[in-house]
Amino acid sequence: MLIIIDKKIPEEAKQALAAFGELMELATTGITYEAISGHPDIFFCQAGAQWIAAPNVPGEFLEILTREKVPFRIGENPVQENYPGTARYNAVLSDEMLIHNLDLTDPVILRYAEDKDRIHVSQGYCRCNLLALQCNSFMTSDEGIHKILAGKGFPVLFVDPAEILLPGFRHGFIGGACGIFRDQVFFIGSLRHYAQGDAIREFIRDLRYEVVELYDGPLFDGGGVLFLE
Repeated sequence: MLIIIDKKIPEEAKQALAAFGELMELATTGITYEAISGHPDIFFCQAGAQWIAAPNVPGEFLEILTREKVPFRIGENPVQENYPGTARYNAVLSDEMLIHNLDLTDPVILRYAEDKDRIHVSQGYCRCNLLALQCNSFMTSDEGIHKILAGKGFPVLFVDPAEILLPGFRHGFIGGACGIFRDQVFFIGSLRHYAQGDAIREFIRDLRYEVVELYDGPLFDGGGVLFLE
């Protein structure tokens, strides 16, 4: 299994993840601003069994995906230095729906999701702020996303992002501090260091997920943890 992470996440988290698969440590220069330059959710969007990659993902990383026989398509729009060009691939795709600021979504993602329900939110950094769980349940650090999904009757837990680390910014976001593989939710950090940690743990466990904490420290927004089988 291949696991895509930002090269800048804490070393303890990398060591823990290495027990689950081969790490692909994403790093770019000259594409977008430093804080998110290695964030997987800026450059990749999961679309079912395959992935949609920005056309300016450095070739060395696409070569790794090819070598590991990971199915992927190339999107139309490159990641750019500033918003909204940083958010084209930051969409959430579940089995049934596409959630994103649909004015920004890359056309390849839109075509893939033609048969899915589409939910428009104002937040371009949707995947950064939203974790889609089974049973159409969600966890989000964006109040606007929370209002829209709760208004549609979905179980959704709002968590305050203030304590999530993102070097260079006041705080990060919950989606960027997480990843899902099968029945496990991985956190870059420990919920013991988060004020709503018990609420998150209970919400996730009620959905029959196991919580995996990758190091004993504050939650760290590394643009998500992507697991590719």
